[in-house]
Amino acid sequence: GKGVSNPIATIWAGAMLLEAVGEKSAAGKVINAIETVLREGKVRTYDLGGNSKTSEVGDAIVSEMKMGG
Repeated sequence: GKGVSNPIATIWAGAMLLEAVGEKSAAGKVINAIETVLREGKVRTYDLGGNSKTSEVGDAIVSEMKMGG
């Protein structure tokens, strides 16, 4: 693909699935990481006024989760 799609909705849906199967802590980490990445605003896809690729946003969310997001 072109790498311009925003992956946040898909990642958030994954968090909702985690919550649905009782993994509330894991779901919370994912959601917190998404919110932190959005709040910081360093990595944003084109639809949010940025120029980051899909993979860069996904990588930023994973990095935030590893740091405790």
